Amino acid sequence: MSQHETGAASEAVPVCYRHTDRESHIRCQRCERSICPDCMRPAAVGFQCPDCVKEGARTTRQARTPYGGTRHGGGPVVTWTLLGLNVLVFLAISSTGGNSSRVLSTLGLLPRSVGFPDPSSPQGFYVARGVADGAYWQLLTSTFVHVQVWHVFFNMMALYLLGPQLELVLGRLRFAAVYLLSGLVGSATVYWLAPASSLTVGASGAIFGLMGALLVLALKVGGNVQGLLTLVAVNGVITVLGAQYISWQGHLGGLVGGVVLGAVMVYAPRERRGMLQIVGSGLVAALILAAVVARSAVLSG
Repeated sequence: MSQHETGAASEAVPVCYRHTDRESHIRCQRCERSICPDCMRPAAVGFQCPDCVKEGARTTRQARTPYGGTRHGGGPVVTWTLLGLNVLVFLAISSTGGNSSRVLSTLGLLPRSVGFPDPSSPQGFYVARGVADGAYWQLLTSTFVHVQVWHVFFNMMALYLLGPQLELVLGRLRFAAVYLLSGLVGSATVYWLAPASSLTVGASGAIFGLMGALLVLALKVGGNVQGLLTLVAVNGVITVLGAQYISWQGHLGGLVGGVVLGAVMVYAPRERRGMLQIVGSGLVAALILAAVVARSAVLSG
């Protein structure tokens, strides 16, 4: 008698599409390819393969703020970073002599080089470089410099109150541009209008810039601007009354810069919003540069 084969041929064992030496019984919920445990990525339902996860991230449109910024989780990161930098610089100056700290004379805004007392020096003084003599970094670093506790406290309290709401509406990059460029407009105004031998420090110019930008935003959305106008007016009165000790130049320049930059951010047409915001911010930066170059030429001459 002859014997016949009656059993069905066994089916091929499924393997991972990326690791063909690994047996796999899980399929990607998107493309249905077999995936091993190392290739499994959690999805809303089941698992997806790495390729489908990448494709989904590429094609999914990120959430946007009302004025074109990318909406991120994690809170007002830029605001907290700016707060931290201001506090760190304050601590560095306090720990190295306060008013006599060389950190202060290096980072603060000096239009021209100025001599400062230094008993340890054979001459009894040292010369701190000013912007006109090449210390251009001071235009930015001075906006992070504070000496008195009350000064850093009030400026950081204002940043804490104003920064998060503007960062939420504009997005991180646009908020950072408004803050930093407003501070630079304030510094350029100080460079032109303050005495050439003066030392100017503080984040007030950038803070006034936030006030100006928020005022423009409130007008754009038809909000109640009475509170902001009162805040600006009160700070303006304080600036005038304390003009002997307070940099009215930095406050005025920062406020104007904030209004202009706020208008650039919130009034740019939706169709070309990103490009117009970049161009507008670039024009402000170019005007700052031109003003600094022109003033440096005057002081050097």
